[in-house]
Amino acid sequence: MTTVQLNRRLSLVPTPEPVPEVSFCSHCGSPPAPDAESRVCASCELGLLLTAGEDVAPQPGAAFIVIDSSMSVCAVSGPAETLLAVSETDAVNRHLTELVVPADAEASGPQNLAVAVTWAVRGEEGAQNVTIRPANTFGVRIRARIAACGPPRAALLVFDS
Repeated sequence: MTTVQLNRRLSLVPTPEPVPEVSFCSHCGSPPAPDAESRVCASCELGLLLTAGEDVAPQPGAAFIVIDSSMSVCAVSGPAETLLAVSETDAVNRHLTELVVPADAEASGPQNLAVAVTWAVRGEEGAQNVTIRPANTFGVRIRARIAACGPPRAALLVFDS
């Protein structure tokens, strides 16, 4: 097969359009002010501004967690504090599994929580859907989306409402 033929075949494969990134506060989920030059949120003045794909970025008031490559919690939104019954100061630098664990039925499936977080931290394209439960409960199941965010590169776990 010649190079020209190979290139023609490759060009027939549709490439997905990149998802635009948007900024949001790591504490309240609010978008930055239009004229903001600071990396600190102008709305709550508690969180740093992060970016994520607009299909995954949390809406203001959404419950979410930011996780680093060692599976340590970096940030917890106000609504997530309420949902998980933990303060951000108690949650930061704890292992993710101290706050949420995979729901039993999905624990070994392809959408495994640890695998999804690892892919997100590496910057893999697209969001992964997982089912989790708060670590301090039994029977409560929550759907969540996990995708890359940053800077620095981390995973964003957004709880579905």
